[in-house]
Amino acid sequence: MGKAGGPLLHAKIEIPPELRLEEEIEGQKLEFGGDIRIGDLRNRGVADFLVYRSIEGAHDGGGMKPCFLAAFTATGEVLWRVGEGGEQPARPGPVAVHDIDGDGRTEVICLWVDPEVEGGPGSMENVVIQIRDGATGEVKLQASPIALRQCRGEGANWVHQRLLIANLRGTETARDFVVKLGDQLLAFNQELQLLWSYAIGWNEYGRCTAYIPAVGDIDGDGRDEVNGGYFLLDEDGMVLWENQLGPHMDSVAIVEWDGGRMRAICSGGGHVMDERGKAILRLGEELVPHGQEVRVARFLDGFSEPQMAVRFDGHTPEIIVVDTGGQLPRRFEINSSPNNTGMEVVHWNGEGKRAMLYNGGMLWDVERGTGRVLPELPPPFGPSRMGWYHCVPADLCGDEREELLLYNPWDRFIYIYTPEPFDGAAYAGYRPGARQYNARLMD
Repeated sequence: MGKAGGPLLHAKIEIPPELRLEEEIEGQKLEFGGDIRIGDLRNRGVADFLVYRSIEGAHDGGGMKPCFLAAFTATGEVLWRVGEGGEQPARPGPVAVHDIDGDGRTEVICLWVDPEVEGGPGSMENVVIQIRDGATGEVKLQASPIALRQCRGEGANWVHQRLLIANLRGTETARDFVVKLGDQLLAFNQELQLLWSYAIGWNEYGRCTAYIPAVGDIDGDGRDEVNGGYFLLDEDGMVLWENQLGPHMDSVAIVEWDGGRMRAICSGGGHVMDERGKAILRLGEELVPHGQEVRVARFLDGFSEPQMAVRFDGHTPEIIVVDTGGQLPRRFEINSSPNNTGMEVVHWNGEGKRAMLYNGGMLWDVERGTGRVLPELPPPFGPSRMGWYHCVPADLCGDEREELLLYNPWDRFIYIYTPEPFDGAAYAGYRPGARQYNARLMD
């Protein structure tokens, strides 16, 4: 599998018992913590873990408004905890771990339930925004902007809520964030001041914009744009283009594509767009009837530029691989998983080397069309659609090759896999990046 060897189980980390709940779901008695985030919470060059739960049911069970947060170490030491109870979040939600103010100390940026206010599942009336100290959990800043509290929604687009760290002002490090709440995008700075808002014009299932937008600097001015699949917004929220390109715009990105140029990748109809709204590549609905997931990296030997791996027919295991010229050098079937989502690029061989593709407990060599089962990883369990392993790629062993951090939200363990051979002496400290604080987790 390239220059790195097969997967080795490096660590099996248990969520501390006092941070877990027990619940019977679909006839199964499950003990779980909740959704997981990763970051250097103590600012010691070590990866720590954050678990959170939410309130109020959504269509897959669980909630979207965080009401419980807890931090712990890889050895099971509880660092802090706030709130109580809650449910398993229906989708990975509005919680991020990042040094948002650039002071060298990590923060937790999140939405949080206001216990003094009532509000139903389709309303943000009872939600505030918080910035908490990563090491202690103490609230550093809190805001209750009207634009947030006025957000309302329902349906599939509403339950996909996300908070994305971004650099909208050209600061030395990313010190802003964008919150996606149904048909609303809200952008804030490190002081929790509202920078701008954008009302999304498409909200019907199958014809709505990307459930999870993407941020990135597409025009090279040092400030991030926002790609929603049917729109591209400049750093100040101004519309660069709007176009309902194709149905099922489930997955988007802003990444290097052709000749090192940054492009907006849009799964619906298999589009690659420039910053002016010109289609650099369009695969069309016959080839991509339901672009569930799209991932971009150099997967194949003999290519200097990247390719797209596209889950092209909805929640199925069928994949096409497309090069920058629109050719299809590979087409194959990866393994099935409960939701048939959760593919992720993994730089298993290191940056600049041919990448691998993670999916559903297996690591895939796209060049060969072969997959490796991850050793000692239990079969996924939990609700029929939602009990599967989320993936956060991160260099956790310090040898410049990415590890796989996997968790099933309905389990009590976190698994870390590293490429063989493992050299403990190579570890020089964990350096968090966008692949962790803006982890995709699912489309």
